[in-house]
Amino acid sequence: MAATELIVVRHGVTAWNRVRRFQGHTDIGLDDEGREQARRAGIRLRELPITAVYASDLARAMETAAPIAQAHGLPLRLEPELRERHYGFFEGRTHDELSRDHGESFERWRVREPDFALPEGGESLRAFHARVTRVLTRIAQAHPGVTVAVVTHGGVLDCAYRLATGLALEAPRRHHLLNASLNAIAWDGAHFTLRGWGDVAHLDAATEDVAPVG
Repeated sequence: MAATELIVVRHGVTAWNRVRRFQGHTDIGLDDEGREQARRAGIRLRELPITAVYASDLARAMETAAPIAQAHGLPLRLEPELRERHYGFFEGRTHDELSRDHGESFERWRVREPDFALPEGGESLRAFHARVTRVLTRIAQAHPGVTVAVVTHGGVLDCAYRLATGLALEAPRRHHLLNASLNAIAWDGAHFTLRGWGDVAHLDAATEDVAPVG
C-alpha cells in the first residue's frame, strides 16, 4: 500500500509572532502579511492531489487553511488536538518579560525539560508530544495512501519533525519552523518518515519565531 503523505503547514504570521509573545491556546488571528501568506500557500498547494484538509480550531490556523480547502473544494475539518502547546501563564507574555520576571520557569522551558508542566494549566513537553503523535497518527490512518493537508502551529511542527526523524524531545532544535511553510511527512502504516521540510518557495520572505511560541 502506498504511504500517506501529510503536508503539515504552519499558520501565517501574527502580530504576536513579531514580538515573540507566547500564543499557545490564545486565539490570535493573522495579520495582513499572514493573510497574504495563507493566500499564497493555497495557490502553491492547488496542484497537489490533496483529498482532505485539517486545521487546528484556533483562528490563525483556520484562516491559513481556508484558501487550501477552497482551492480543492473540500470542507475544512477542525481538530482541537492540532492546537499549539498550552503555555499556561506564559501566554500573552514575551520572551523578555518571562526571562526577567519568571527566570526559573523560563529557563526550564528554554532547555526543553520534558516533564516540566507549565504553570497555570500548561502542558509538559512530553504530554504535548504525545497529543501531537496521537492526532497525526489518527489522521494518517483515516486517509490511507493519499495526501492530506494539516494546518497547525510551530510547536506541532517541531513535534512532527521529531516524530519523523527520531530526534529526542530534549535535543536542541536545528530545524526551521517557518510561518506558512510546507513540511511533508509520510506514514507507512507503522512509522512516520521525513519527506521534505521548511519549503517557503511560495513566499517572498520567510518569517520564523526565535522559538516556537504559537
